[in-house]
Amino acid sequence: MSHHFQGEIRFLGVESSPAFVREPEGNGCAERFIRTLKEQLLWLQRFDGLDDLQSALAAFKQRYNHHWRIERHGYLSPAEQRTRLLASTREAA
Repeated sequence: MSHHFQGEIRFLGVESSPAFVREPEGNGCAERFIRTLKEQLLWLQRFDGLDDLQSALAAFKQRYNHHWRIERHGYLSPAEQRTRLLASTREAA
């Protein structure tokens, strides 16, 4: 990994979490989400300042988590899938 990149994320307080060997799917999911965020928000709007961007990101997060239907979740929203997984975890315990 790039020394400069590692230094920058340390400066920003971000913890590095590389993918496990032979399991790059997590990186692929993260990259796909970032692409979606760019295509659906960042490339479509201009922001007058940080507060404007933070408001838009909060609205996108709400819309994504509660209204988007994700195929791999059986066409449930991320919030519905999370609720279902938590319920099944409680039942198993």
